[in-house]
Amino acid sequence: MPETAKRLSEKMNSLINKGKIAEDSRVIFVNDGSKDRTWEIINSIHEENPLFQGINLSKNMGHQNALLAGLMTAKDLCDVSISMDADLQDDINAIDEMVDKYLAGADVVYGVRSKRATDTFFKKFTAESFYKLMNGLGANTVYNHADYRLMSRRALLGLAEFGEVNLFLRGIVPMVGYKTDVVYYERAERFAGESKYPLKKMLSFAIEGITSLSTKPIKMITGLGIFIFFVSIMVLIYCLVRFFSGHTIPGWTTTVLSVWAIGGLMMISLGVIGEYIGKIYLETKNRPRFIIESYLADDADKDVFDKSVHR
Repeated sequence: MPETAKRLSEKMNSLINKGKIAEDSRVIFVNDGSKDRTWEIINSIHEENPLFQGINLSKNMGHQNALLAGLMTAKDLCDVSISMDADLQDDINAIDEMVDKYLAGADVVYGVRSKRATDTFFKKFTAESFYKLMNGLGANTVYNHADYRLMSRRALLGLAEFGEVNLFLRGIVPMVGYKTDVVYYERAERFAGESKYPLKKMLSFAIEGITSLSTKPIKMITGLGIFIFFVSIMVLIYCLVRFFSGHTIPGWTTTVLSVWAIGGLMMISLGVIGEYIGKIYLETKNRPRFIIESYLADDADKDVFDKSVHR
C-alpha cells in the first residue's frame, strides 16, 4: 500500500504539472472489510497526504461491490475517474494515454493487456479461455480487459442506473454505451500478495458473469432438449424396425448409457435453471450492494458525499 501510494502520488503530481488534471484531484483507496492493518495504513497515508482518501466498507462485500463503492462515491466528486487494483500490476503510466483519450472525447477508456508474457502457459490458457467462453455465451466483454478503466462522470451516472445485486462490471460497463476507446499496456509482475483469481474463482466469476448478463445458456438447454427429442424419435423408429424384422437384441448397454446420459443432462439443466432462479431470488430482496462504514476525505468532499447519500 505505501509503495502504491508513492507511485500514484508521483503520477498525479506529474499530470497536475502538465495541466491534464485539476490540482484538487484525489485518489480513493477502498478497504473491502479487511481484518488486517489495511484500514490503519490508509488512515496513516491520508493523514500524511490529503491527496489520498479512503473508504472502509462495513464488511467484505467482494471485489466487484468494493469497486462499485469507490466509483459511486467518486461520481459526485469528479469529472472523470480511473479504477485499478492496488497491487501495481496495471501500468500506471497508461493513465496519461487514458486521460488523452478522454480529452479527445471518449467517455470510457479500457485498459487492455497487449500480451501475457509474464503469465504461465496454464494461466494464459485459462484466462484467454475465460474471455472466449464469456463472449461465446453472450456476456460481451472487452478481450483481455479486467477492471482497469477510465469513466467520465456521465458514464458513471449511467452505471448508477444499473441496480442489479449480481454485479459483473466487465459486462455491465459496455452496456452503458457512449464513446469508448482502448489503451494497450503490458502488465507487470505482482508487487505484493497473491493472485485473487485462481482457476476455481475464475470459473465461478465466469458463471456469475454469464448468468448475470445472458440467457443464452437457457436457450442452449432448450435447443439441446429439442435435439434429444428428435434423436429419441429416431431411436424409437430404429427399435421398431428391428423388432418387426425379428432382429431383437437385449440392448442393455444402450439402455444404461441412455439413462445415465439423459439423467446427467437433466441435472446440468436443473443446475443452470437453479442458478438463474437463485439470482432472481437475490434481486427481489434488493439488498444493498455495499455499506460504507467510514469515509476519509476533506470537509468539502464529505459534504458532497453526505448529500448524495441522503438525497
